[in-house]
Amino acid sequence: MTVTHGGRPRLTATGSGRRRAKRVYALLLLGVGALLMSGCSASEAMRFGWPEGVTPEAEDMRHLWTWSVIAALVMGIIVWALTFWTISFHRRKGTGKLSADEEFPRQTAYNVPLELTYTAIPFVIIAVLFYFTIIVQNSVEAKKSDPKVVVDITAFQWNWKFGYRSVEMGNGQKYEGFLRNGSPYEEQLPRENKEGEEVPLPANGRDDDIRNYLKFDRIETVGTSDEIPVLVLPVGERIEFEQASADVIHSFWVPEFLFKRDVMPFPKQNHTDNRWQVSSIDRPGAFVGRCAEMCGTYHSMMNFEVRAVSKAKFDTYISYRAANPTATNAQALQSICETPVSITTHPFDTRRSTDGTTTPQTNGDANNTSIPGCTVGAQQ
Repeated sequence: MTVTHGGRPRLTATGSGRRRAKRVYALLLLGVGALLMSGCSASEAMRFGWPEGVTPEAEDMRHLWTWSVIAALVMGIIVWALTFWTISFHRRKGTGKLSADEEFPRQTAYNVPLELTYTAIPFVIIAVLFYFTIIVQNSVEAKKSDPKVVVDITAFQWNWKFGYRSVEMGNGQKYEGFLRNGSPYEEQLPRENKEGEEVPLPANGRDDDIRNYLKFDRIETVGTSDEIPVLVLPVGERIEFEQASADVIHSFWVPEFLFKRDVMPFPKQNHTDNRWQVSSIDRPGAFVGRCAEMCGTYHSMMNFEVRAVSKAKFDTYISYRAANPTATNAQALQSICETPVSITTHPFDTRRSTDGTTTPQTNGDANNTSIPGCTVGAQQ
């Protein structure tokens, strides 16, 4: 290095490169330190904020999300690298007066091969993402003709009704629980007002039979404002759901399933496919369910719980409810040594207090819902 006119020493190219390398290392250490201090495990970090699912379909969606984020990060790194390379090696050098030829860098406009390249690359990226999205979508929406359990879901303002239409038992027998189609208004009789005019029935006066798409089963669980409905399902079995709404649009959402299904009234008229399946639930536990569509005043209170249990417990549960039609769902849960009330959520207090607060309730561990020291089937 030489010092002239009392100026600062001019850095050599080697010194400048070392400084850049140190900055890169510092950024890498900062990123690793932030990851370690966040307390995230490697599997959590690779999910990139995506929740952990409990079905194979949820796992397929997680893989799509993970690789989409990785592809986006790779493209981002390439863009950042090109940006920093440009501003580092193609910036104006020196302080002297530049000639007209040196004032602007070499231009690449109307470079046909280059323009075709950076136009084609985004289309290739979109095509690849579209391909894998369709693959996962087809997997998630796949339906087979031999589900082991068929559940009817009826949404209404502001709760849920679950019925077991058919269940293939572990001993080879098949439980058939379908009772009939029906309308929630079928028991309402026509009436007249003071002037003797007939008052229209619900559904804007349309005939009741237009709502006969609703299913009624022998074994049903109906939620109330005092009790969260608990939908008991087996692990490791293909389950089919058929859903419909008795009034407005609702949405069936179990966060651990990682996708939502709109619950529509008049599914045939609305040209909607109201049947869907999950190939299995991977582990026992309690999973909160919610209505994810703004459906009215008490939308936020329209919760339910999915209780995943072993196949043996589930068969015992169905047998108990079939043999004891007047028994409550809580009693049936107790008969298989399961916590009889919802664990993941609780009914909202509809009475308005002065400060608007509610008392939280804790009913147990969502990952271990069994009652300690209990014998399955003891109450049968």
